[in-house]
Amino acid sequence: MSSITIYHNPACGTSRNVLGLIRNTGEEPTIIEYLKTPPDAKTLKSLIAAMGIPVREVLRQKGTPYDELGLSDSKWTDEQLIGFMLEHPILINRPIVVTPIGIRLCRPSEAVLDILTRPQLGSFNKEDGEPLINAEGHRV
Repeated sequence: MSSITIYHNPACGTSRNVLGLIRNTGEEPTIIEYLKTPPDAKTLKSLIAAMGIPVREVLRQKGTPYDELGLSDSKWTDEQLIGFMLEHPILINRPIVVTPIGIRLCRPSEAVLDILTRPQLGSFNKEDGEPLINAEGHRV
């Protein structure tokens, strides 16, 4: 079993880039396609607490029902916002990566590099062609 878990959306370029960076260490993570298998309330609360970021920072706006649900309104409590994420998993920003070093919302994708235990094994370019890792496995 892998020591890395990624809450992944294969339709998301950032999520695919993060998965590529994880695999570039030679490790195959546990992949949870959270739109198909959403976390339960306890898991989601635990992930958010471990990341140490406000619940609102985990909410995704683009391509979600964020605006139609009026989630920008400050009247919503953290519990209510988590409830919306459980009801509409697309509201959970991605990817969230869990490693032995920590848990992080990896936006931008290179944020994952800070929590990987293994070095990059070779060059890596983002899907848009932007180089991130050189042939020696170092950040560009």
